Order: sequence, then C-alpha cells, then structure tokens
Amino acid sequence: MGTPNTANSPSAPLASTDDYVAGFADFVTASPSSYHAAEEVARRLEASGFDRLDERDEWPTGAGRRVVVRDGAVIAWVQPDAAGPTTPFRILGAHTDSPSFKLKPHPTTVSAGMLQAGVEVYGGPLLNSWLDRELELAGRVATSDGAMHLVRTGPLLRIPQLAIHLDRKVNDGLTLDKQRHLQPVWGVVSGELAAGGEIVDVLGVVAEVAGIEASDIVGHDLLVAGTQAPERFGHEGALFASGRMDNLTSVYAGLVALLAAAESPAEGHVSVLAAFDHEELGSESRSGASGPFLDDVLTRVSAGLGAGVEERRRALAASWCVSSDAGHAVHPNYPERHDPVNRPELGGGPLLKLNANQRYASDAAGAALWTAACAQAGVPTQPFVSNNAIPCGSTIGPLTATRLGVRTVDVGVPLLSMHSARELAHVDDLAALGAAVTAFLVPV
Repeated sequence: MGTPNTANSPSAPLASTDDYVAGFADFVTASPSSYHAAEEVARRLEASGFDRLDERDEWPTGAGRRVVVRDGAVIAWVQPDAAGPTTPFRILGAHTDSPSFKLKPHPTTVSAGMLQAGVEVYGGPLLNSWLDRELELAGRVATSDGAMHLVRTGPLLRIPQLAIHLDRKVNDGLTLDKQRHLQPVWGVVSGELAAGGEIVDVLGVVAEVAGIEASDIVGHDLLVAGTQAPERFGHEGALFASGRMDNLTSVYAGLVALLAAAESPAEGHVSVLAAFDHEELGSESRSGASGPFLDDVLTRVSAGLGAGVEERRRALAASWCVSSDAGHAVHPNYPERHDPVNRPELGGGPLLKLNANQRYASDAAGAALWTAACAQAGVPTQPFVSNNAIPCGSTIGPLTATRLGVRTVDVGVPLLSMHSARELAHVDDLAALGAAVTAFLVPV
C-alpha cells in the first residue's frame, strides 16, 4: 500500500508508516487497561495544548481544544472560532477496553503450594491464547481517602497449561473450565512470602507498586494484560502483533486525527474523539456508548454555543459519526468462515463494515462518506460483510446512531486472531486508518 497521502495532514505521527506504527506501539504499551488508555489520551492531548475539564465544573464556551475523562472513557474536541448554535459535529467513536480477565474481591487463594489470583472472565477472550504468558495486573484502585490510583504491576501472573503428558488428547480439542483452569499463579507459599503465618495478598503487591498501604485499598478495577511488547515482523516488516489492538488501533487513529484537527481546525464542524469503555460487555454503563457520556458532552458544548432544542437538533441532523472498531480479515487457514465474495485481506486497507440487520450502522450515505475520506487520504478501503451462516458481531455504531440520531458509518482495521491475547495486523492498514480518520476530521 505504501505511505498514506499526508499532504493535507500536518500531524507528525502521520509522517510515515514507520513513524505511525512506532507511535502506535508506544501507545499500546502505555495503555494496559481502559483507565490507562483514557489517561494516556488525555495526557498526550494536554501536552499538545488541550485543556482538561472536570464534569463538575462550569465549562468555557468559546473556541478551544478540550478533553474530559470519565472513568475508562475519554472525549475530546476541537471547537473552531466560527462555531455557532447549529454547527454540526464530526465524531470518531471507538472503545478503550479489550477482552481480558478482571480481579475478583478477596482474590488471593492457595492451591498445591502456589499463590493464585481469583479472576473473572471479562468479555469474550480467546481463552487458550492467554495460557503460558507473563501477565500483569493493570487498572485503578480506590483508597479510603477517596483517591483513585492508576497502577500496573509489570510481569506478575501466568496461567499455566497442563502438560501434554497429563492430557494425551489435548491436541484433539482443548476444553478450559472458566473457573478451574484460568486462575493465574503468581508465586509460591514459603517463609519469604508469608508474614506472621498469613499468606501474602496479591493486593499487597499492587499496593506496593502504587506506593500506598494495602489496608487503605477499599475498591479496585484491576484487569489482566499481557506484558510482551508489540512487535513488527515478517517479510519486509509488514506484520504487527500486539495485545489490545481491538480497539486501541481506533483510539490511536482518533488521537492522531484530533491532533491534526487541532493544528488545522475545520471551520464547518466541531471535531470530536469519543472513546468509550465497556464495549466488550455491551456498552451499558455510565462510561459506555449506551450511557449518557457523549450526549452529556455534546449537550454542554451546544449549550455553550447558544443552542436551544431546535438548534441542537439541527446540528445533530447535520453531524456524522465514524464508528471505528477492528474487523476480520480472511483467515488463510479458515477461508470458508468468511463471505465467499467479499474477501478483505491484511494490507488491503481499512474496512467498511456492512450488515443487513444493523449490527453495523453503515448505509449508502455512510459508504459514500468513508470512500471520500479514504480517497482524500490516498488509501484503499475494502468491504466487510459476514458469512450468512455465522453470526455477526456489533459495535458502538448502532448504539450511537440510536441514542443521538446521528448518521453513522462503521469502519476499522482488519485483524487476524481478534480477541486473542496477541492479535495480528498489517502495518499499512494501521497507518491507513489514521490517515482516513484524519481526512474525515479535516476534510479538504
């Protein structure tokens, strides 16, 4: 595919595919949980001159660049000087969470002399892909003084697989009991790990890393994440493997695009990045796409522009949302699982995702919008539609369209091994998504 056309995009991360992929790798490494991802987006935007707002405060109403974080979700926007009561929004929607495991209350247990951490399956991970990997705990803890602390432990956990000598038929089909077989180990019971006859608690390790007392922890949202660094490999370095590409590929593309919009604001619309949490669970939370977060922000922005009910409805009727989430490339070992005609490939460009049953929100108008954005960016796009015999997943797109009435199109990077602890993409597709999303927010 080559390097995307960036003549109209001043953002540094889009300077070349190599630079874009390196920047994305850094972003993934800094974002082991949805809470880290939201904070990393806000941190980078603040470093580029965005003002971070608090939902409890009165917000400024004039032109500006702003960002607000709600738990593991983040919304940021660029409001141009010419914005008025009926100025529409261009929204890049994504999600910050990925399938994983979440730490349970009273998590530390002992079995066969080994310390284990009780976890609950989060979303729909490919369970076998998490076996025999060095893992960490990452997320946030609440302390008795009301403070929230971001924390990541580094390599701490591992889910060991049973040796083939003890399960001779394992290669005929692996079956994992979600309760019995997926509890990670993190140490052994010994004199060094016991204090006064009490077993060391994994939350004590978390507290030590966070620089707080374990007794002060009154709540936690801690998830398991892989610790292996993202890796570019293969012939001509075309392949890219990493955890959490569903859906940090889209969050990063939106971040790059919004930074470009901040440098060259489009006067005809307000550019928005909306990255929600809990998509892998159905999005039904205060920070999920089915919750009020985006509506709350857009309502306050519109009110600051002097919009009443009539003007706000006019603005939304003229608005667009590009819902970006990872999709499936044709798997070379399982080609029969895909549509026999529409065959998206790694390296073929970002996907336009279509579904007759509105599992995706794309329609003819949305297809035209996305095609134009890709043409401006100088990158190809390829349609994705499911095999009729295999159920289709969904995204935040239909939720956003339903809640706000905003025209929406679903797109994303093609992947292999989606929901694995280690997903696979083509480097050109990563950079192409960033370029196309930038063209959407900064049209010429």
